Amino acid sequence: MKRLMMLLIALCLVAPATTPALAQDFPNKPITMIVVFSPGGATDVLASIAADHMSRTLGQRVVVENVTGAGGTIGGARGAQAAPDGYTLTVGSMGSHSAAPTIYANSIRFNPLDLEPVGLIGGTPLYLAVKNDFPAKTYKEFADHVKANPGKVSLAHAGVGSTNHLASLLLMHLTGLQFNSVAYRGEGPAAADLVAGHIDSSGLFAPAAVPHIQGGKMRALLIAQTDRAEATPNVPTAKEAGIDKFLLQGWSAVFAPQGTPKPVIARLSQALQAAVADPAVRKRIEELGALPSTGKTATPEYLGAMLKDDIERWSVVIKAAGISEPKN
Repeated sequence: MKRLMMLLIALCLVAPATTPALAQDFPNKPITMIVVFSPGGATDVLASIAADHMSRTLGQRVVVENVTGAGGTIGGARGAQAAPDGYTLTVGSMGSHSAAPTIYANSIRFNPLDLEPVGLIGGTPLYLAVKNDFPAKTYKEFADHVKANPGKVSLAHAGVGSTNHLASLLLMHLTGLQFNSVAYRGEGPAAADLVAGHIDSSGLFAPAAVPHIQGGKMRALLIAQTDRAEATPNVPTAKEAGIDKFLLQGWSAVFAPQGTPKPVIARLSQALQAAVADPAVRKRIEELGALPSTGKTATPEYLGAMLKDDIERWSVVIKAAGISEPKN
């Protein structure tokens, strides 16, 4: 018995030193970064840019894996339930990690507030865009056309609970316009169908929209913020278009499973902050019309506080829209 007690004491004395030692060795194999939406969307594009730079900083590959469905909650659950060792991360959005707890109150299989925040990659302004041969050339003409054809103009989004879906709800709430709402399994496929002319319109975030706008493959009627974007100087703001309250900026951020050791979180956060501080990375993000995080906005503490505020804010909007599951 005495020998057993001595062994237990020895293990207790060693245990506190184990985590820092493991963290010091971290990472020693590739890291999987789960993106909760399909390739080509804002979340996927920003995650890929961050992962590429983080791979070089960490000395191990950071591999992006797209896990889609249920407004990003399927990928979110997989990431949340992974081993808390820093080798599986999740890149989520305002929709998947702020709105989902209210929309999917009964069916969501993770609590975003239980996750370990790593850091914010950046913010993403929203564009209201239409297919190239849509008859309306301005937002006013677009609104008039929708009013004259209630429920007939298609408005695509990235799935129920996605940030794009929240944007469409906000637009309808502010204007009373009635659309044929079309849900996709991610922003990338919605953007692709808009380019192909299979749908009429969509609210798309900058990384998914700007390359197509610049390439003349879709037309933007407005950007849902107070200032014009350098990447699209000819696109009017919401106020200029006549709908000044239609303001919405999404975000993409990195999370780790609950219980991931703090030294590992610190190492990952340092790598992410190094990525968004790199002038070349910032330029790539800004050329897409997105806003890279900087300074304190790139820290785990900032992301944790922002997530809590976002969940509370969107809970009110979603319940008012009547699309939330009644919590059991």
